[in-house]
Amino acid sequence: MLYPELFRTLESARWNMAEDIPWSDFDPALLTDEQAVTIKMNAITEWSALPATEMFLRDNSTDSDFAAFMSIWFYEEQKHSLVLMEYLRRFRPDLQPTEAELDAVRFEFDPAPPLETLMLHFCGEVRLTQWYRRAAEWHTEPVIKNIYDHISRDEARHGGAYLKYMKRAIERSGDEARRAFAKLGVLMANSSRSARPLHPTNLHVAQQFFPRDTVQSRVPDPDWLEHWLDTQIDFDRDCEARVVGGILRNLSSLFGQKFDTVSELNRYRKSLA
Repeated sequence: MLYPELFRTLESARWNMAEDIPWSDFDPALLTDEQAVTIKMNAITEWSALPATEMFLRDNSTDSDFAAFMSIWFYEEQKHSLVLMEYLRRFRPDLQPTEAELDAVRFEFDPAPPLETLMLHFCGEVRLTQWYRRAAEWHTEPVIKNIYDHISRDEARHGGAYLKYMKRAIERSGDEARRAFAKLGVLMANSSRSARPLHPTNLHVAQQFFPRDTVQSRVPDPDWLEHWLDTQIDFDRDCEARVVGGILRNLSSLFGQKFDTVSELNRYRKSLA
């Protein structure tokens, strides 16, 4: 089982919201209204770890090890939402998310193949690591810069934990797992072909709620994410290249073959068909 060791390693790196966030360093002159609104939107988006966890537990009902790991992932992801809301409570209480706004991003996701979902969320953690690093650079207020740095490091550790479960899946399922991971890897690394940010919160997950069947479609401003990425934190081609490079490097290690481009990964995917 992977859960016991993951518990030990992630707990040793866990930060304390009361002691490790320098709340007393807050400088109101360095927080703009524009920046504060994005903090609210990220707090609501992070709350969607709740329905994602419910999906993982439902679709992995025969995997007690992975389900146990969800107790760590869920706790830490919900803490991300909580620390952002705590920041707003202290410094911009007018922008605190309402319970109704949080409830809006909790809805039942359609059942999905567990291997594809695992890969999807691994890629999501790789992407979030880079998004939050860039957010920490964009912000000017020191406390929120510190918070985004902590969150980014968490997302990187979560990606490493998902990778361990992906390695285990290949040991157990062989080419079935390789096909699933390669297929989603091509999709998530092919950012140039997508008009929208490629992340689990922006994908269609519940047909009955279409067109409000993505997490981002249910936040107060459904268009905020693209504006945040393109205009505010300026997540440019170089930033995106780090995401794609991270996906390709990890899949190279996972499959024992070197992929320098998405095209090479796609050829490998076709060879498994």
